[in-house]
Amino acid sequence: MRFGVGRLARPVTAGVALLVVVATLILPLARPAGAVAQSAHDYPGGGMIGFGSVDLSPPDMPEPVNSPVFAGAASPDGKGYILASADGGVFAFGDANFEGALGNLALNGPIIALATTPDGKGYWLGAIDGGVFAFGDAAFYGSMGATPLNQPVVGMAATPDGKGYWLVAADGGIFSFGDAQFYGSTGALKLNQPIVGMAATPDGKGYWLVAADGGIFTFGDAGFYGSEGSKDLPDPVVGMIASPDGKGYTMTTANGVVFALGDATSYGQLQLDPTATPISAIIGNGQGTGYWLLDPEAWTYSFTSPSPEGTFPGSAAIVAAAASQVEPDPDSGFYCNPYGPCEEWCALFATWAWQQGGVPIPSYPFTGSIYDWAGVWGTLLAPTARPDPGDVVLYGTGPQNANTSQHVGVVTQVWPDGAIVTVDGDSGPGRDGALSVTINGPFLPADSNSYNGVPIYAFAQP
Repeated sequence: MRFGVGRLARPVTAGVALLVVVATLILPLARPAGAVAQSAHDYPGGGMIGFGSVDLSPPDMPEPVNSPVFAGAASPDGKGYILASADGGVFAFGDANFEGALGNLALNGPIIALATTPDGKGYWLGAIDGGVFAFGDAAFYGSMGATPLNQPVVGMAATPDGKGYWLVAADGGIFSFGDAQFYGSTGALKLNQPIVGMAATPDGKGYWLVAADGGIFTFGDAGFYGSEGSKDLPDPVVGMIASPDGKGYTMTTANGVVFALGDATSYGQLQLDPTATPISAIIGNGQGTGYWLLDPEAWTYSFTSPSPEGTFPGSAAIVAAAASQVEPDPDSGFYCNPYGPCEEWCALFATWAWQQGGVPIPSYPFTGSIYDWAGVWGTLLAPTARPDPGDVVLYGTGPQNANTSQHVGVVTQVWPDGAIVTVDGDSGPGRDGALSVTINGPFLPADSNSYNGVPIYAFAQP
């Protein structure tokens, strides 16, 4: 994520497989807490923004959704798709088959990846801790759920016959199951940026890994057709898809910029402007004739917590207030925002959210002031501690000044494995678009330095 004194600008990392994609809420008067932000619907498709020969109608998602929707995959003929939320909810559209979900199962870690069987009558859900869950005619071939990982899982891909799958971690570590063969990894390399996704070759004898800086790593019979690793991208890459013949690939950034390499074709992208909506994945239609960009902020969320909430009675109201404000860009001028003066405003947003939960905190423009306030009137937690929904996360190395205390977000979900989801003000995709209220995560706080580009120095509780 990119950020300055008051901003963080990278949505959830996401990963992709062959035909598969996975591993980055304010106006007290004009739009009160609980009002639904309409910003995501400014883009045709409302959540699934289509380009080329794909269905452009918005998916009729039941709202509110309990957890953010970050993963998806197309049906074999490209005339439908399934989407998965972090809590394991599954939603089928078009001719895609619904074969079950994890919505009622208490997960250890959030779902961040999805892969389908060749006939589309089954799918796997992959969790950040390496857990795998099979539905329909998808067989379970193993997982990493009980194994400590060096880095979280960010994506998965299925073999062409559907009798195996790979998981990929943020360090490029590859885990093979069933008839999926291991062709190499970047696990022993020092990467400039973390791996965010993968795609398998059509014959399953190779795969590509893509990093957040657009770097491409090839293994097995996967060909190298170029990368974006040497370019100064406006936002990190969040995922990739392969051409049906395996002679090219397409990747997208968090602000919807699309790069097509080899024989892959670019069918369009989002406008590069301050109101670009955050994109979490690219989902190909499997025919090489189009794709969708997944916009997880198109829907309203309840952020139902998968783990018990804290004892503070205003926690639910804080989360609901933050959730009601997600939109691309509420600014009306240079840093002019609904929460205070025209200045960087992530701290103004966080203190506003606390105020909606009855916390008597002033409207602070500096993130370090929240730390100081919590040290007297609230509770400060170490970055290794477990926060509660409604707490805030403070990024940087300490509260001393704007160089050390760089950003703040509101914690909206906490998972048993420690992964969190936050809602952040003065955030958003693109160099010029870091002025939004966005959903960030899920990520493990210990991995914040690689995921967000900056560490966490504390959590603060009201």
